[in-house]
Amino acid sequence: MAKQRKHGSGGLRLRSDGRWEGRMVIGYDDKGLPKTKNVLAKTKAECEKKLKNLIAAQKEPDPQPPQQTMTVAQWLDFWYLTYKKPNLRPNTQMSYERRIYQHIIPNLGPIPLNKLTTGDIQQFYTGLKRNGRLLRQEQYGEGLSDQTVRGIHTTFHAALDMAISEKIIPKNPSDFCRLPSAKAREMQVLTPEEIQRLLIQAKEDGCFELLLLELSTGLRRGEICALQWDDLNFNTGELHVKRQVHRVKGELVVSEPKTKASNRSVILPAPVLMVLNDYKNSTNSVWMFPSPLNNDSPRDPTAVRKRLTTILERANCKHVRFHDLRHTFATASLEHGMDIKTLSTIIGHVSTSTTLNVYAHVTDEMRKTAAAKIDRGIAKSETSQDIDTTPRKPTPSTFQPYKGQRRKPGTGCISQINENLWEGRYSPRLPNGSRLARNVYAHSEEECEQKLAELIVQMKEEIAAQRQQLQTPA
Repeated sequence: MAKQRKHGSGGLRLRSDGRWEGRMVIGYDDKGLPKTKNVLAKTKAECEKKLKNLIAAQKEPDPQPPQQTMTVAQWLDFWYLTYKKPNLRPNTQMSYERRIYQHIIPNLGPIPLNKLTTGDIQQFYTGLKRNGRLLRQEQYGEGLSDQTVRGIHTTFHAALDMAISEKIIPKNPSDFCRLPSAKAREMQVLTPEEIQRLLIQAKEDGCFELLLLELSTGLRRGEICALQWDDLNFNTGELHVKRQVHRVKGELVVSEPKTKASNRSVILPAPVLMVLNDYKNSTNSVWMFPSPLNNDSPRDPTAVRKRLTTILERANCKHVRFHDLRHTFATASLEHGMDIKTLSTIIGHVSTSTTLNVYAHVTDEMRKTAAAKIDRGIAKSETSQDIDTTPRKPTPSTFQPYKGQRRKPGTGCISQINENLWEGRYSPRLPNGSRLARNVYAHSEEECEQKLAELIVQMKEEIAAQRQQLQTPA
Protein backbone atom coordinates (compact mmCIF):
# COMPACT_ATOMS: atom_id res chain seq x y z
CA MET A 1 0.00 0.00 0.00
CA ALA A 2 1.38 3.40 -1.02
CA LYS A 3 2.41 5.74 1.75
CA GLN A 4 -0.23 8.41 2.45
CA ARG A 5 1.11 11.99 1.96
CA LYS A 6 0.19 14.76 4.37
CA HIS A 7 -2.65 17.09 3.45
CA GLY A 8 -1.35 20.14 1.60
CA SER A 9 1.94 18.51 0.58
CA GLY A 10 0.85 17.80 -2.99
CA GLY A 11 1.21 14.54 -4.90
CA LEU A 12 4.02 12.74 -6.73
CA ARG A 13 3.81 10.28 -9.61
CA LEU A 14 6.10 8.65 -12.18
CA ARG A 15 5.05 9.57 -15.73
CA SER A 16 5.15 7.25 -18.70
CA ASP A 17 8.05 9.21 -20.20
CA GLY A 18 10.24 8.36 -17.19
CA ARG A 19 10.04 11.74 -15.51
CA TRP A 20 8.59 12.47 -12.06
CA GLU A 21 5.71 14.92 -11.72
CA GLY A 22 4.70 16.84 -8.61
CA ARG A 23 1.28 18.44 -8.48
CA MET A 24 -0.57 20.63 -5.97
CA VAL A 25 -4.00 22.25 -5.80
CA ILE A 26 -3.79 26.05 -5.63
CA GLY A 27 -7.52 26.80 -5.61
CA TYR A 28 -10.88 26.13 -7.23
CA ASP A 29 -12.70 27.69 -10.16
CA ASP A 30 -16.29 28.96 -10.31
CA LYS A 31 -17.57 25.43 -10.91
CA GLY A 32 -15.77 24.05 -7.88
CA LEU A 33 -13.16 22.20 -9.94
CA PRO A 34 -9.55 22.26 -8.65
CA LYS A 35 -6.88 24.46 -10.23
CA THR A 36 -3.43 22.90 -10.06
CA LYS A 37 0.24 23.63 -10.70
CA ASN A 38 2.89 21.04 -11.46
CA VAL A 39 6.68 20.56 -11.56
CA LEU A 40 8.78 18.01 -13.49
CA ALA A 41 12.14 16.39 -12.70
CA LYS A 42 14.27 13.41 -13.71
CA THR A 43 14.45 11.93 -10.19
CA LYS A 44 11.98 11.56 -7.35
CA ALA A 45 14.21 13.45 -4.90
CA GLU A 46 14.60 16.38 -7.27
CA CYS A 47 10.87 16.45 -7.94
CA GLU A 48 10.15 16.39 -4.19
CA LYS A 49 12.43 19.40 -3.72
CA LYS A 50 10.82 21.35 -6.58
CA LEU A 51 7.35 20.58 -5.20
CA LYS A 52 8.32 21.87 -1.75
CA ASN A 53 9.62 25.10 -3.31
CA LEU A 54 6.37 25.47 -5.27
CA ILE A 55 4.29 25.00 -2.10
CA ALA A 56 6.44 27.52 -0.22
CA ALA A 57 6.07 30.04 -3.02
CA GLN A 58 2.29 29.70 -2.93
CA LYS A 59 2.30 30.49 0.79
CA GLU A 60 4.16 33.81 0.30
CA PRO A 61 1.82 36.79 0.67
CA ASP A 62 0.90 38.59 -2.52
CA PRO A 63 2.06 42.20 -2.95
CA GLN A 64 -0.19 44.58 -1.09
CA PRO A 65 -2.86 45.92 -3.40
CA PRO A 66 -2.74 49.68 -3.96
CA GLN A 67 -4.75 51.71 -1.50
CA GLN A 68 -6.90 54.70 -2.30
CA THR A 69 -4.97 56.82 0.23
CA MET A 70 -1.44 56.04 -0.97
CA THR A 71 0.98 58.82 -1.84
CA VAL A 72 2.73 59.49 -5.14
CA ALA A 73 5.93 58.03 -3.66
CA GLN A 74 4.21 54.82 -2.51
CA TRP A 75 2.50 54.30 -5.85
CA LEU A 76 5.60 54.97 -7.97
CA ASP A 77 7.68 52.60 -5.87
CA PHE A 78 5.00 49.89 -6.13
CA TRP A 79 4.50 50.45 -9.87
CA TYR A 80 8.20 50.36 -10.69
CA LEU A 81 9.06 47.27 -8.61
CA THR A 82 5.93 45.33 -9.63
CA TYR A 83 5.26 46.26 -13.24
CA LYS A 84 8.46 47.67 -14.75
CA LYS A 85 11.71 46.53 -13.13
CA PRO A 86 11.36 42.76 -13.82
CA ASN A 87 11.23 43.42 -17.60
CA LEU A 88 13.96 46.07 -17.92
CA ARG A 89 17.61 45.75 -18.84
CA PRO A 90 20.09 46.88 -16.15
CA ASN A 91 21.00 50.14 -17.89
CA THR A 92 17.31 50.92 -18.51
CA GLN A 93 16.60 50.23 -14.84
CA MET A 94 19.15 52.90 -13.96
CA SER A 95 17.33 55.42 -16.15
CA TYR A 96 13.98 54.66 -14.51
CA GLU A 97 15.46 54.80 -11.01
CA ARG A 98 17.10 58.18 -11.67
CA ARG A 99 13.81 59.62 -12.90
CA ILE A 100 11.70 58.15 -10.09
CA TYR A 101 13.95 58.27 -7.02
CA GLN A 102 16.05 61.35 -7.81
CA HIS A 103 13.45 63.64 -9.40
CA ILE A 104 9.77 62.67 -9.12
CA ILE A 105 9.62 61.31 -5.56
CA PRO A 106 11.76 64.06 -3.93
CA ASN A 107 9.48 66.73 -5.45
CA LEU A 108 5.99 65.16 -5.59
CA GLY A 109 6.31 62.07 -3.37
CA PRO A 110 4.39 63.26 -0.25
CA ILE A 111 1.29 64.31 -2.21
CA PRO A 112 -1.66 61.85 -1.96
CA LEU A 113 -2.05 60.26 -5.37
CA ASN A 114 -5.75 61.09 -5.64
CA LYS A 115 -4.99 64.74 -4.78
CA LEU A 116 -2.28 65.22 -7.42
CA THR A 117 -3.19 67.99 -9.89
CA THR A 118 -2.01 69.09 -13.32
CA GLY A 119 -0.72 72.28 -11.70
CA ASP A 120 1.51 70.29 -9.31
CA ILE A 121 3.07 68.39 -12.21
CA GLN A 122 3.43 71.46 -14.44
CA GLN A 123 5.20 73.35 -11.65
CA PHE A 124 7.48 70.31 -11.18
CA TYR A 125 8.45 70.26 -14.86
CA THR A 126 9.10 74.01 -14.84
CA GLY A 127 11.39 73.56 -11.84
CA LEU A 128 13.31 70.82 -13.60
CA LYS A 129 13.97 73.14 -16.52
CA ARG A 130 15.11 75.94 -14.19
CA ASN A 131 17.27 74.13 -11.62
CA GLY A 132 16.71 70.38 -11.81
CA ARG A 133 20.25 69.25 -12.63
CA LEU A 134 21.90 67.38 -9.77
CA LEU A 135 25.37 66.77 -11.25
CA ARG A 136 27.90 68.71 -13.39
CA GLN A 137 26.07 72.02 -13.10
CA GLU A 138 29.27 73.94 -13.89
CA GLN A 139 29.52 72.11 -17.22
CA TYR A 140 25.89 71.98 -18.38
CA GLY A 141 24.05 74.60 -16.31
CA GLU A 142 21.49 74.25 -13.51
CA GLY A 143 18.49 73.16 -15.61
CA LEU A 144 17.77 69.80 -17.23
CA SER A 145 17.56 69.47 -21.00
CA ASP A 146 14.24 69.32 -22.84
CA GLN A 147 14.88 65.69 -23.72
CA THR A 148 15.48 64.71 -20.07
CA VAL A 149 12.31 66.46 -18.91
CA ARG A 150 10.30 64.69 -21.59
CA GLY A 151 11.81 61.37 -20.47
CA ILE A 152 10.73 62.02 -16.87
CA HIS A 153 7.24 62.86 -18.12
CA THR A 154 7.07 59.61 -20.12
CA THR A 155 7.85 57.54 -17.03
CA PHE A 156 5.49 59.49 -14.76
CA HIS A 157 2.66 59.41 -17.31
CA ALA A 158 2.93 55.61 -17.65
CA ALA A 159 2.79 55.18 -13.87
CA LEU A 160 -0.31 57.37 -13.59
CA ASP A 161 -1.99 55.50 -16.46
CA MET A 162 -1.56 52.27 -14.49
CA ALA A 163 -3.09 53.98 -11.45
CA ILE A 164 -6.18 54.59 -13.58
CA SER A 165 -6.28 50.89 -14.51
CA GLU A 166 -6.10 50.03 -10.79
CA LYS A 167 -9.03 52.42 -10.19
CA ILE A 168 -7.00 54.58 -7.78
CA ILE A 169 -7.51 57.79 -9.76
CA PRO A 170 -10.22 58.63 -12.31
CA LYS A 171 -8.00 60.45 -14.83
CA ASN A 172 -4.35 61.17 -15.57
CA PRO A 173 -3.45 64.70 -14.42
CA SER A 174 -0.27 64.70 -16.54
CA ASP A 175 -2.34 64.49 -19.76
CA PHE A 176 -2.78 68.24 -19.84
CA CYS A 177 0.78 69.35 -19.06
CA ARG A 178 2.75 71.44 -21.55
CA LEU A 179 6.09 69.83 -22.33
CA PRO A 180 9.30 71.25 -23.79
CA SER A 181 9.45 70.86 -27.55
CA ALA A 182 10.88 67.59 -28.84
CA LYS A 183 13.98 68.87 -30.60
CA ALA A 184 15.99 66.14 -32.26
CA ARG A 185 19.69 66.35 -31.50
CA GLU A 186 21.49 67.78 -34.50
CA MET A 187 23.13 65.11 -36.61
CA GLN A 188 26.67 65.79 -37.79
CA VAL A 189 28.36 63.91 -40.62
CA LEU A 190 32.04 63.88 -41.52
CA THR A 191 32.97 64.92 -45.04
CA PRO A 192 35.01 62.54 -47.24
CA GLU A 193 38.10 64.70 -46.64
CA GLU A 194 37.54 64.57 -42.86
CA ILE A 195 37.12 60.79 -43.00
CA GLN A 196 40.49 60.48 -44.72
CA ARG A 197 42.19 62.69 -42.14
CA LEU A 198 40.50 60.82 -39.30
CA LEU A 199 41.75 57.43 -40.52
CA ILE A 200 45.26 58.74 -41.22
CA GLN A 201 45.51 60.05 -37.65
CA ALA A 202 43.84 56.92 -36.23
CA LYS A 203 46.56 54.77 -37.81
CA GLU A 204 49.17 56.89 -36.04
CA ASP A 205 47.28 56.67 -32.72
CA GLY A 206 46.61 52.91 -32.82
CA CYS A 207 42.85 53.07 -33.35
CA PHE A 208 42.70 52.60 -37.13
CA GLU A 209 41.01 49.18 -37.29
CA LEU A 210 38.21 50.09 -34.88
CA LEU A 211 37.31 53.36 -36.63
CA LEU A 212 37.61 51.83 -40.11
CA LEU A 213 35.21 49.06 -39.10
CA GLU A 214 32.82 51.62 -37.59
CA LEU A 215 32.78 53.73 -40.76
CA SER A 216 32.18 50.55 -42.80
CA THR A 217 29.30 49.15 -40.72
CA GLY A 218 27.70 51.89 -38.60
CA LEU A 219 27.67 49.73 -35.46
CA ARG A 220 26.69 51.25 -32.13
CA ARG A 221 29.58 51.99 -29.79
CA GLY A 222 28.62 49.24 -27.34
CA GLU A 223 28.22 46.75 -30.20
CA ILE A 224 31.63 47.32 -31.77
CA CYS A 225 33.36 47.09 -28.37
CA ALA A 226 31.64 43.73 -27.74
CA LEU A 227 32.80 42.03 -30.97
CA GLN A 228 34.78 38.80 -30.69
CA TRP A 229 36.89 37.17 -33.39
CA ASP A 230 34.47 34.22 -33.53
CA ASP A 231 31.80 36.68 -34.71
CA LEU A 232 33.66 37.23 -37.99
CA ASN A 233 33.83 34.69 -40.82
CA PHE A 234 36.86 35.66 -42.90
CA ASN A 235 35.78 33.33 -45.73
CA THR A 236 32.37 34.91 -46.28
CA GLY A 237 32.99 38.36 -44.77
CA GLU A 238 29.95 37.92 -42.53
CA LEU A 239 30.11 39.73 -39.17
CA HIS A 240 27.55 38.70 -36.52
CA VAL A 241 26.39 41.35 -34.06
CA LYS A 242 24.99 39.53 -31.03
CA ARG A 243 26.07 41.38 -27.89
CA GLN A 244 26.77 44.85 -26.51
CA VAL A 245 28.94 46.34 -23.76
CA HIS A 246 27.74 49.04 -21.38
CA ARG A 247 28.38 50.26 -17.86
CA VAL A 248 26.05 49.49 -14.98
CA LYS A 249 26.92 51.16 -11.67
CA GLY A 250 30.53 51.56 -12.70
CA GLU A 251 31.02 47.97 -13.93
CA LEU A 252 31.33 46.80 -17.53
CA VAL A 253 28.45 44.48 -18.44
CA VAL A 254 28.11 42.38 -21.60
CA SER A 255 24.51 41.69 -22.64
CA GLU A 256 22.36 40.95 -25.66
CA PRO A 257 21.72 43.80 -28.16
CA LYS A 258 19.06 46.35 -27.24
CA THR A 259 16.40 45.02 -29.66
CA LYS A 260 15.68 41.88 -31.66
CA ALA A 261 16.55 43.77 -34.85
CA SER A 262 19.96 44.66 -33.38
CA ASN A 263 20.90 40.97 -33.43
CA ARG A 264 22.02 40.93 -37.05
CA SER A 265 24.72 40.12 -39.61
CA VAL A 266 26.76 42.54 -41.74
CA ILE A 267 28.86 41.71 -44.81
CA LEU A 268 32.24 43.47 -44.70
CA PRO A 269 34.00 44.79 -47.82
CA ALA A 270 37.10 42.85 -48.91
CA PRO A 271 39.56 45.70 -48.10
CA VAL A 272 38.23 45.89 -44.54
CA LEU A 273 38.60 42.11 -44.17
CA MET A 274 42.22 42.33 -45.26
CA VAL A 275 42.94 45.02 -42.67
CA LEU A 276 41.24 43.01 -39.91
CA ASN A 277 43.10 39.85 -40.92
CA ASP A 278 46.46 41.61 -40.54
CA TYR A 279 45.31 43.21 -37.29
CA LYS A 280 44.25 39.85 -35.82
CA ASN A 281 47.83 38.58 -36.04
CA SER A 282 48.92 41.33 -33.63
CA THR A 283 46.25 40.58 -31.01
CA ASN A 284 46.06 37.84 -28.42
CA SER A 285 42.48 37.96 -27.17
CA VAL A 286 39.04 36.54 -27.93
CA TRP A 287 37.83 40.16 -28.12
CA MET A 288 38.36 41.96 -31.40
CA PHE A 289 39.16 45.18 -29.54
CA PRO A 290 40.30 44.15 -26.05
CA SER A 291 40.83 46.51 -23.14
CA PRO A 292 44.33 48.02 -23.06
CA LEU A 293 44.50 47.02 -19.40
CA ASN A 294 43.18 43.46 -19.68
CA ASN A 295 43.17 41.22 -22.76
CA ASP A 296 40.33 39.17 -21.25
CA SER A 297 37.97 42.15 -21.14
CA PRO A 298 36.34 44.15 -23.95
CA ARG A 299 37.29 47.77 -24.48
CA ASP A 300 35.38 50.33 -22.44
CA PRO A 301 32.98 52.34 -24.66
CA THR A 302 33.79 55.45 -22.62
CA ALA A 303 37.51 55.08 -23.39
CA VAL A 304 36.66 54.73 -27.10
CA ARG A 305 34.68 57.97 -26.98
CA LYS A 306 37.57 59.82 -25.33
CA ARG A 307 40.08 58.40 -27.80
CA LEU A 308 37.89 59.55 -30.71
CA THR A 309 37.81 63.10 -29.31
CA THR A 310 41.63 63.21 -29.23
CA ILE A 311 41.95 61.84 -32.78
CA LEU A 312 39.40 64.31 -34.15
CA GLU A 313 41.32 67.22 -32.64
CA ARG A 314 44.64 66.01 -34.03
CA ALA A 315 43.07 65.41 -37.46
CA ASN A 316 41.58 68.93 -37.58
CA CYS A 317 38.05 67.50 -37.90
CA LYS A 318 34.94 69.01 -36.39
CA HIS A 319 33.95 67.57 -33.03
CA VAL A 320 31.37 64.80 -33.48
CA ARG A 321 30.01 62.08 -31.24
CA PHE A 322 30.87 58.44 -31.86
CA HIS A 323 27.22 57.98 -32.83
CA ASP A 324 27.78 60.51 -35.63
CA LEU A 325 30.18 58.03 -37.26
CA ARG A 326 27.13 55.77 -37.49
CA HIS A 327 25.26 58.64 -39.18
CA THR A 328 28.23 59.17 -41.50
CA PHE A 329 28.09 55.53 -42.63
CA ALA A 330 24.32 55.64 -43.15
CA THR A 331 24.41 58.92 -45.06
CA ALA A 332 27.20 57.72 -47.35
CA SER A 333 25.37 54.43 -47.96
CA LEU A 334 22.18 56.20 -49.05
CA GLU A 335 24.08 58.66 -51.22
CA HIS A 336 25.78 55.74 -53.01
CA GLY A 337 22.46 54.07 -53.81
CA MET A 338 21.74 51.66 -50.94
CA ASP A 339 17.99 51.15 -50.50
CA ILE A 340 16.39 52.12 -47.21
CA LYS A 341 15.32 48.56 -46.30
CA THR A 342 18.87 47.21 -46.61
CA LEU A 343 20.30 50.11 -44.60
CA SER A 344 17.67 49.65 -41.89
CA THR A 345 18.69 45.99 -41.55
CA ILE A 346 22.42 46.75 -41.47
CA ILE A 347 22.26 49.41 -38.77
CA GLY A 348 19.74 47.45 -36.68
CA HIS A 349 16.65 49.65 -36.73
CA VAL A 350 13.39 48.00 -35.70
CA SER A 351 11.61 49.31 -38.79
CA THR A 352 12.34 51.23 -41.97
CA SER A 353 10.14 54.08 -40.70
CA THR A 354 12.75 54.79 -38.01
CA THR A 355 15.48 54.94 -40.65
CA LEU A 356 13.37 57.21 -42.86
CA ASN A 357 12.68 59.59 -39.97
CA VAL A 358 16.36 59.83 -39.02
CA TYR A 359 17.67 60.26 -42.56
CA ALA A 360 14.83 62.19 -44.16
CA HIS A 361 17.23 64.94 -45.30
CA VAL A 362 19.32 62.38 -47.19
CA THR A 363 16.33 60.75 -48.87
CA ASP A 364 15.15 64.21 -49.99
CA GLU A 365 18.44 64.69 -51.82
CA MET A 366 18.12 61.20 -53.28
CA ARG A 367 14.70 62.08 -54.69
CA LYS A 368 16.14 65.19 -56.33
CA THR A 369 18.94 63.13 -57.84
CA ALA A 370 16.46 60.50 -59.07
CA ALA A 371 14.32 63.22 -60.64
CA ALA A 372 17.38 64.62 -62.43
CA LYS A 373 18.24 61.15 -63.76
CA ILE A 374 14.69 60.59 -64.99
CA ASP A 375 14.66 64.01 -66.64
CA ARG A 376 17.98 63.29 -68.31
CA GLY A 377 16.95 59.83 -69.49
CA ILE A 378 13.37 60.49 -70.58
CA ALA A 379 12.88 64.19 -71.20
CA LYS A 380 16.41 64.64 -72.59
CA SER A 381 16.58 67.97 -70.76
CA GLU A 382 19.64 69.98 -71.68
CA THR A 383 19.94 71.50 -68.22
CA SER A 384 19.73 68.12 -66.46
CA GLN A 385 22.48 66.72 -68.65
CA ASP A 386 24.87 69.08 -66.93
CA ILE A 387 24.01 67.64 -63.51
CA ASP A 388 26.50 65.06 -62.25
CA THR A 389 24.41 62.66 -60.15
CA THR A 390 27.14 60.14 -59.33
CA PRO A 391 29.09 60.48 -56.05
CA ARG A 392 32.64 61.52 -56.73
CA LYS A 393 35.66 59.74 -55.33
CA PRO A 394 37.43 62.17 -52.99
CA THR A 395 40.88 63.40 -53.86
CA PRO A 396 43.54 61.63 -51.74
CA SER A 397 44.31 63.71 -48.68
CA THR A 398 47.75 65.24 -48.19
CA PHE A 399 47.19 65.45 -44.42
CA GLN A 400 50.20 64.59 -42.27
CA PRO A 401 49.29 63.00 -38.91
CA TYR A 402 50.31 64.45 -35.61
CA LYS A 403 53.21 62.32 -34.36
CA GLY A 404 54.23 64.10 -31.21
CA GLN A 405 57.86 64.08 -30.18
CA ARG A 406 60.08 61.95 -32.44
CA ARG A 407 61.73 58.97 -30.77
CA LYS A 408 64.95 57.20 -31.58
CA PRO A 409 64.70 53.88 -33.46
CA GLY A 410 64.49 50.90 -31.13
CA THR A 411 62.93 52.81 -28.24
CA GLY A 412 59.30 51.97 -29.03
CA CYS A 413 56.52 54.54 -28.99
CA ILE A 414 54.26 56.13 -26.42
CA SER A 415 50.78 57.58 -26.87
CA GLN A 416 48.21 59.04 -24.52
CA ILE A 417 44.93 57.10 -24.54
CA ASN A 418 43.04 59.51 -22.28
CA GLU A 419 43.80 62.00 -19.54
CA ASN A 420 44.64 59.22 -17.06
CA LEU A 421 46.16 56.48 -19.22
CA TRP A 422 49.34 56.18 -21.33
CA GLU A 423 50.26 53.34 -23.68
CA GLY A 424 53.78 52.21 -24.61
CA ARG A 425 54.42 49.83 -27.53
CA TYR A 426 57.48 47.97 -28.76
CA SER A 427 57.26 45.89 -31.95
CA PRO A 428 60.67 44.44 -32.93
CA ARG A 429 61.28 42.06 -35.80
CA LEU A 430 61.82 38.43 -34.73
CA PRO A 431 64.52 36.14 -36.12
CA ASN A 432 61.94 34.48 -38.40
CA GLY A 433 61.15 37.85 -40.03
CA SER A 434 57.76 38.51 -38.39
CA ARG A 435 56.98 41.31 -35.97
CA LEU A 436 55.80 40.91 -32.38
CA ALA A 437 54.06 43.86 -30.70
CA ARG A 438 53.68 44.18 -26.94
CA ASN A 439 52.17 47.00 -24.93
CA VAL A 440 52.53 48.47 -21.44
CA TYR A 441 50.21 50.89 -19.69
CA ALA A 442 50.61 53.46 -16.94
CA HIS A 443 48.85 56.44 -15.40
CA SER A 444 51.65 58.90 -16.21
CA GLU A 445 54.06 59.43 -19.08
CA GLU A 446 57.11 58.99 -16.82
CA GLU A 447 55.85 55.67 -15.44
CA CYS A 448 55.02 54.51 -18.98
CA GLU A 449 58.56 55.36 -20.17
CA GLN A 450 60.02 53.30 -17.34
CA LYS A 451 57.78 50.29 -18.04
CA LEU A 452 58.51 50.52 -21.76
CA ALA A 453 62.27 50.52 -21.15
CA GLU A 454 61.93 47.39 -18.99
CA LEU A 455 59.79 45.74 -21.69
CA ILE A 456 62.38 46.50 -24.38
CA VAL A 457 65.18 44.93 -22.31
CA GLN A 458 63.06 41.83 -21.69
CA MET A 459 62.08 41.43 -25.36
CA LYS A 460 65.64 41.92 -26.58
CA GLU A 461 66.79 39.13 -24.26
CA GLU A 462 64.02 36.84 -25.59
CA ILE A 463 64.96 37.63 -29.21
CA ALA A 464 68.64 36.99 -28.50
CA ALA A 465 67.75 33.62 -26.98
CA GLN A 466 65.63 32.72 -30.03
CA ARG A 467 68.45 33.73 -32.39
CA GLN A 468 70.96 31.64 -30.45
CA GLN A 469 68.58 28.66 -30.48
CA LEU A 470 68.25 28.89 -34.28
CA GLN A 471 72.03 29.02 -34.69
CA THR A 472 72.65 26.02 -32.43
CA PRO A 473 72.79 22.79 -34.48
CA ALA A 474 70.29 20.13 -33.53
